[in-house]
Amino acid sequence: MNWIVALIALAAGGILGWAANFFLVRRFELGKLEKEYQKASAEAKRVLESARADAESIKRSAELEAKEETLRAKENWERELAKRRSEIERGERRLDDRESMLDRKYATLESKQEGLSKRIEELEAREKTVEEKRVRYEQLVAKEQAKLERVAGLSAEKARREVIRRAEEEARAESVQIVRRVKEEAARSAEREARNIVAMAIEKVAADHAAEVTVSVVPLPNDEMKGRIIGREGRNIRAFENQTGVDVIVDDTPEAVILSAFDPVRREIARIAMEKLVADGRIHPGRIEEVIEKAAKEVEQSMQEAAEDACYQLGIHGLHHQLMETLGRMKYRTSYGQNQLQHSIEVARLTGNMAAELGLNVALAKRMGLLHDIGKGMTHEHEGTHVELGYELCKRCNEPDQVLNAIRAHHGEEPARYPETFLLTAADAISGARPGARRESFEAYVKRLEKLEEIATSFDGVQKCFAIQAGREVRIMVTPEAISDEEMAVLSENTARRIEQELQYPGQIKVVVVRETRAVDFAR
Repeated sequence: MNWIVALIALAAGGILGWAANFFLVRRFELGKLEKEYQKASAEAKRVLESARADAESIKRSAELEAKEETLRAKENWERELAKRRSEIERGERRLDDRESMLDRKYATLESKQEGLSKRIEELEAREKTVEEKRVRYEQLVAKEQAKLERVAGLSAEKARREVIRRAEEEARAESVQIVRRVKEEAARSAEREARNIVAMAIEKVAADHAAEVTVSVVPLPNDEMKGRIIGREGRNIRAFENQTGVDVIVDDTPEAVILSAFDPVRREIARIAMEKLVADGRIHPGRIEEVIEKAAKEVEQSMQEAAEDACYQLGIHGLHHQLMETLGRMKYRTSYGQNQLQHSIEVARLTGNMAAELGLNVALAKRMGLLHDIGKGMTHEHEGTHVELGYELCKRCNEPDQVLNAIRAHHGEEPARYPETFLLTAADAISGARPGARRESFEAYVKRLEKLEEIATSFDGVQKCFAIQAGREVRIMVTPEAISDEEMAVLSENTARRIEQELQYPGQIKVVVVRETRAVDFAR
């Protein structure tokens, strides 16, 4: 029993101890929580006070910014108001000025109106006086006309037609005389100036032209060399002809062989190669091929040097390499027996000299003259006329429009659009018309003379016609009764214009009209 009591007492004591401990711990925790709460409350109070201070500061800043914005807006408004006021004041001043000006104009118009009214009254009075005089004049004219009809026996209509007819005849004769006088004066001054310019241009050109042919003669040291050129069973001559494309003619000509070909470049290569072979003495197919290759390089170099020399002589720079190559080939091109490269240089010099005399672009004029026949260096390799070939080549090489116009215009395929083009056309005709510059066939020459005489005799009143001076002049004999002195000028002009339209010729043709009247009597 005691131990039960003890056990109960022990249990009761443990419970009491635990309860006491629990309450003590709980009280300690409550105290701690109370301190934390007080600390948190103080911190919250501090944060709140800080927030209030910040809010107050932000409020004051916002109020200051609002006041500044208000001041700026007020200043801007005042400036805009002042600007508007000044504009209004200027407008008012302009209106005042305009109003005063209108007042002055109105006063001036009133004074003019008064003057016009007086002028109208004067004109009405004069008109009345003129009308009275007109009526009196018509009456007098009618009386005089009646007297004239009675005296002359003609009606007024017949007399009017007669007067008109005589006036027309007199006017026609006078107009022909005026036209003739003006043409003569213009021709004298223009011909004098043109002669001076052309003479000065021609004096500066001194070029020798070789007559190019289709064969080249290669001299030989002896006739034994002909056998070596032919070779065993003709192998040497066949190899030479196959390599050059040139016909080798070995005939009875002493100590010479003839090279024949239409292509002058091939013929020149063959000539140089043949001379080298003859000088060396070693003639066989292998050596022939080697020498021909060297000769081709020499000719190519010669053409390049010729093109460069032409440009150097004329002071022309910046030509495209294709133009230089084609220009070099013109060294071996001929037209009517005239070397084309020399012809182009001559035309360039003439054109440049005339351009200098007239104050035009000399460099451009020389460039146009040098390239106007550039297509003739391509005609053997390409299809088409030299005009179209040259135009397309220069167009591809970005030549200026003046050069393109010169290429087409100098043969009349398009109108000349630049003054230098007219000079080039004249220089081209001068170069071709120079005695000995070109050769034409006898048949073409005869046909041209016949056509010239046919054109001249196709006009009414022409009695005879003679083409003289190798076709450079045509003399027309007219019937005196059919052609008057005044009509001679019209006939010569019409004949010249028709010759220009229907004939192609170098240089110019002089048209001379001759009218002869003879009076014959006998003294008995």
